[in-house]
Amino acid sequence: MRLTPCDMNARYNKCMSIPDLNLLITLDAVLAEGSVARAAARLKLSPSAMSRALARLRETTGDPLLVRAGRGLVPTPRALELREQVSQLVQDAQAVLRPADKLNLAQLQQAFTLRTSDGFVENFGPALIARIGKEAPGVRLTFMPKLNKDSTLLREGTVDLETGVIGDAVSPEVRTRALFRDRFIGVMRQGHPLSQLAMTPAVYASGQHVLVARRSQSKGPLAEALKPYGLERDVVTTVGGFSAALALARASDLIATVPERHTGNLRAGMHSFALPFPSQEITVSMLWHPRMDADPAHRWLRNCVWEVCAGQDVDATSKQAKEASGTASL
Repeated sequence: MRLTPCDMNARYNKCMSIPDLNLLITLDAVLAEGSVARAAARLKLSPSAMSRALARLRETTGDPLLVRAGRGLVPTPRALELREQVSQLVQDAQAVLRPADKLNLAQLQQAFTLRTSDGFVENFGPALIARIGKEAPGVRLTFMPKLNKDSTLLREGTVDLETGVIGDAVSPEVRTRALFRDRFIGVMRQGHPLSQLAMTPAVYASGQHVLVARRSQSKGPLAEALKPYGLERDVVTTVGGFSAALALARASDLIATVPERHTGNLRAGMHSFALPFPSQEITVSMLWHPRMDADPAHRWLRNCVWEVCAGQDVDATSKQAKEASGTASL
């Protein structure tokens, strides 16, 4: 008999159709119980519904599966062949679909990569490592510098978590949570000539400055803040991060302008002062890809980072800076 194109398409579609995977659960119950009635009770189905399901199983497998033997039913060779395999498949599927087991931090063996903005490791790293070492000794952290705001590494899974100020380059699907608000302050070495003067916009602008900027042509946001006073900073050099800026300020007469909380430990022993003019605050956040949102270990890591950042109170940081530098409270 010659098949028409329609007949061929119908047969092809039938062969390529996706089987009803719910039948696996029915098959497992039937093979385990050896009785349609007991399988129906196990699955909370009516006897008629179970009979219809068994008919579909027979059609799908091309085998009667259970046949009459006196008053009962006995499995066919094909049914015996399938019994263990089907049982394991159902168990595996149930394991995949059930909620994840409760996280055992004492047994957790995992490595996380964090991409952090400059100064985060120096300021928050010690407390974060101590917290994680106490709760999950088998966890290891790798910190890598955040040189841009592109979200590709999060999307690829190369990085597990990021910190920094959210920018336009951050992908819209990335999840975020604010860690803390921060403000910019001025920092200079102890004994700097300007540290003995009342800080005014003019005094601030009269010093020589180190600018933190990723782009060499940038003048930084504080350039706009000084415009109403008709002032402009004398920027002697530009560096790519707060650590480098503070290192230069510590060893010279340059003035660095850095986020207060983000650089608390880096500023130890230096003279810190509040800026004598209004400046914009920033919000430092953590960022992660949504595929890690429900992962128990990742959720625990995010909570550790958030609590460590929240626990380092800004007043305590300012007090430390004041005691180290001998200046008034910021």
